[in-house]
Amino acid sequence: MNYLEVAVTAPLAHTLTYAAPEPCPTSLTPGLRLLVPLGSRLVTGYLFGPAQTPPNKQKIKPIADILDPWPFFDAEMVPFFRWIAEYYLHPIGEVVKEALPAGITTKSGHRITLTEQGEKSLTAWDGKQPPPAWFDELIRKKQLSPAAYRRIRVNRERTLLSKWHEQDYLTIHHELTGQSIKPKTEVCILPQTSSPLELEDADLLSSEKKTLNILHELNEATGQQAIPRRDITKKYSGAGKALKSLAARGVLSLVEKRVFRDPFGEPPVHFPKPAKLSEEQDKALAEIIPALHTQQYNPFLLHGITGSGKTEVYLRAAEKALTLKQSVLVLVPEIALATQLEGHFYSRFGDQIALLHSGLSKGERLDQWHRVATGEATIVIGARSAIFAPIKDPGLIIVDEEHDPAYKQEDGLRYQARDLAVLRASQAGCVVLLGSATPSITSSYHAQQGKYTLLNMTRRIADRDLPVVEIVNLQKTKTVSGRPPLFSPELTSAIRQTHSQGNQSLIFLNRRGYASTVLCRQCGKTVQCQHCHVAMTQHQTKNQLLCHYCGFTQQKDILCPSCNGPDLMGIGFGTERVEAELKNIVPNANIARLDRDTGANRKRFLEILKAMRNKEIDILVGTQMITKGHHFPDVTLVGVVWADAGMGMPDFRAGERTFQLLTQVTGRAGRGDSPGRVIIQTHQPDHYSVITAQSHAYGDLYNQELALRQGLGYPPMSRLVNLLLEGKDEELTRKTALLLAGMLQKILPSQNDITVLGPAPAPLSRLRGSFRQQLMLKGSSSATLHTVCRKLLNEIPSHIRSGRIKLTVDVDPENML
Repeated sequence: MNYLEVAVTAPLAHTLTYAAPEPCPTSLTPGLRLLVPLGSRLVTGYLFGPAQTPPNKQKIKPIADILDPWPFFDAEMVPFFRWIAEYYLHPIGEVVKEALPAGITTKSGHRITLTEQGEKSLTAWDGKQPPPAWFDELIRKKQLSPAAYRRIRVNRERTLLSKWHEQDYLTIHHELTGQSIKPKTEVCILPQTSSPLELEDADLLSSEKKTLNILHELNEATGQQAIPRRDITKKYSGAGKALKSLAARGVLSLVEKRVFRDPFGEPPVHFPKPAKLSEEQDKALAEIIPALHTQQYNPFLLHGITGSGKTEVYLRAAEKALTLKQSVLVLVPEIALATQLEGHFYSRFGDQIALLHSGLSKGERLDQWHRVATGEATIVIGARSAIFAPIKDPGLIIVDEEHDPAYKQEDGLRYQARDLAVLRASQAGCVVLLGSATPSITSSYHAQQGKYTLLNMTRRIADRDLPVVEIVNLQKTKTVSGRPPLFSPELTSAIRQTHSQGNQSLIFLNRRGYASTVLCRQCGKTVQCQHCHVAMTQHQTKNQLLCHYCGFTQQKDILCPSCNGPDLMGIGFGTERVEAELKNIVPNANIARLDRDTGANRKRFLEILKAMRNKEIDILVGTQMITKGHHFPDVTLVGVVWADAGMGMPDFRAGERTFQLLTQVTGRAGRGDSPGRVIIQTHQPDHYSVITAQSHAYGDLYNQELALRQGLGYPPMSRLVNLLLEGKDEELTRKTALLLAGMLQKILPSQNDITVLGPAPAPLSRLRGSFRQQLMLKGSSSATLHTVCRKLLNEIPSHIRSGRIKLTVDVDPENML
């Protein structure tokens, strides 16, 4: 490779060409991280392969450095990255950066340092305008870090710094920044069998002889030749000095060896392999396993009701793929579900597994990525970002709970991991298995159209019955102070009865916190986040008011921001209040809560699940974290406190998602020998999503949803692109949205079916301090929508290019807020 095609970490839609260094210190293979010049700085680039010889060779800059001895991905991943960049309208280098483990991106920055002359001359600001924010920092710290320099966006301020540099008031020099993690190594002891010294040499000190004896014992016990230094010093505190002297005399050598950080913490729960499969499991595998042999693209939709044994189908299919020397990728929508599958796969496949999800530290994630890239791990389990795992020879890609909206990335590169799983299987020529008890309407539609092969599993393992579902109409429930109680008499009685029988209960509410809104009794206004148009949520245990969107917190005991009134009252409810009221209903029960507040820490999350499995918890309260995938055989009661939480969302998928949540949480009941019971409390007992969830009638829900979407022209009958504008200036943001709408009308081809909806304020009209406007493009042709969006991006106004307004293009949006 004389010339290299490189994707750089910069907002560029295309790759760049660089010259290879002469002489080249290593083999240049696709997937290597490079340090390359871009303008006056150095940035990380990713080698895609050889580039065509450019017409003007003299202008081609050579790469500055090769950052790693091994590639982060294979050449087979390059078409995958190109497709993603093209489809999601995202810079190609940023696509690769998002795909790779965090903390490895290197770039150059400018460090500003005051000289002695500068310290004397720049003691005070003498400009007509107020001093910029960075001036005080420069005088106080006598320098500006690269991060501080990057925050200086105004050209005249950077010009001023250049002028001071010319006057010798300060120095400006480049330094590399950004990389925060590196491979972990440890010192290992390696005996030198060819040593001229004999171990019984009389010249050896007693400490040296003792150290060598320990080394020999560890070699014999572990079967390893290289023993970690810490293992020897742990057995003998005086070994450190002895090892140095023995190494100096050539008896042994000290070598640096890479070690991998353990992502599990403690061994996962063991799950035994069932001796016999159900008839429906056998039938599903009879379709999947022959497809694995073909080594061709074969998409399957496994629609299996809760408790039907989908996980065992995944395991048997993975087992077959491994015998065919194929790798397996398993996606789950969130870390909470990953822990459940980890146990099943670890029980069956042990150290062949690698984990890739955000619950790992950056170092653990880098180690797991390396194990996959080198072929040491042949099964990868992870959340949505694991779709980029550099697996060798993929034969099977599994997407569990394929319907879950968590597969959609909601910032940066806004990809849909389920869709990318199908794409990757298509490019790699392998089997992709989408599994769910409540498939997305889109996936079911694809199966109906013949794009996927549909596999149905309609019965639970051992022919256990689905739980009986009862609906409680909160409109007819006796009120307390004009409001329905949190627990109806029916649910209260069922909770007490279940506890008295020694069984477990799950109580579901998809809202965390204690009170969802804090209201002033004096003026009637709600306490809103200072940065978002969102009501603050009261969290009792932390004595705080918290914004669930930006994380802003305030003390609970504050005056009303609108009238300075002292009488604030929490209204509404969340899982924290549910937990508190349950302690009054069943005082002697062990009650735990699992939501983002208690389950953010992976260790604590695993402790709660373990306690639930060991029946140390009688009642588990939680949000959607408890609804999917968990197998608790002693749970016989599921209570849904308020089924209406998602029905009023400004989203055409609201009914579908309500059904999915209700069906998934319903499926946690009755998975053991005792029958299950579910009580759903709702103000809308006649809503189709509640009725179909009660009767476990997915087909009816599908038909209802499809009819609604056909009438409105929404997916899967069409494709959507959301254009989201965000800015600190509300009026400028609104005017920019109107300007883009006008530009779109001019860009649209004369013959097309594209509808432009908006512009309008986003449902969350202010978020994290920025005002938000959005336009929605709807059309039947994905290609036409992309063509229109590219034309628009090529002509966007200057205040978007300057960064005053941020434009986000969200292809196939999942979240309409």
